[in-house]
Amino acid sequence: PALGLFLFTIARDPLRIIILIAGAFFWLVSLLLSSLIWFIAVKASDPQDVPLQRGLLIFGVMFSVLLQEAFRFLYYKILRKAIEGLVALSEDGCSPISIQQMAYVAGVGFGLMSGAFSMINLLADALGPGTVGIHGDSQLYFLTSAFMTMVLIFLHTFWGILFFHGCEYRRWWEIVAVVVMHLAVSGSTFCNPLYVGSLVPSYLLMAAAAVWAYLLSGGSAQNLRRFLLCKS
Repeated sequence: PALGLFLFTIARDPLRIIILIAGAFFWLVSLLLSSLIWFIAVKASDPQDVPLQRGLLIFGVMFSVLLQEAFRFLYYKILRKAIEGLVALSEDGCSPISIQQMAYVAGVGFGLMSGAFSMINLLADALGPGTVGIHGDSQLYFLTSAFMTMVLIFLHTFWGILFFHGCEYRRWWEIVAVVVMHLAVSGSTFCNPLYVGSLVPSYLLMAAAAVWAYLLSGGSAQNLRRFLLCKS
């Protein structure tokens, strides 16, 4: 599904590809900084203290979420300046891409880079040295991880639309809602290996975020019905 989003809505437009790659880069920088801080915290603590190490892991995840959203805000500011420059350079005084389209493409960029790192981590686990499930663990580890990766890609896409809309119209509660949803989804992964506790809430939040983003983008029930019936 994520590849379909890229091929059908982004790949044919060079400007959208640039925005997507830049968005992926911003997510990558946020991950690098949060990983560095978590690595320093772990090295400075007692590795034998299991509760402390778990607490540091939870702290690392929550801090990474906040840092990702901070970089999303920074990226919005940069794109807003870019729109002003595009308008100044255009002959008709109009930007070739709207802020809503930028929000969508930036969200896809965040999501694709997040999904790529999730896939790399899974491949690293698949190489060994052990086999998932050999000691009674869930045999559905890779399958559920794939579904979790997919939902995170879509969530980042919808969060990008909601976040940019909140910044554009000064609706700070929309930004807070994005941060809370991001924290909730990331926190739900601590329920694993009880995968129902993470997948079900994540997909419910994805459905709610999808409807919300659709409405904020100008969608309506009538437009959706026309689309499903292939009517103009």
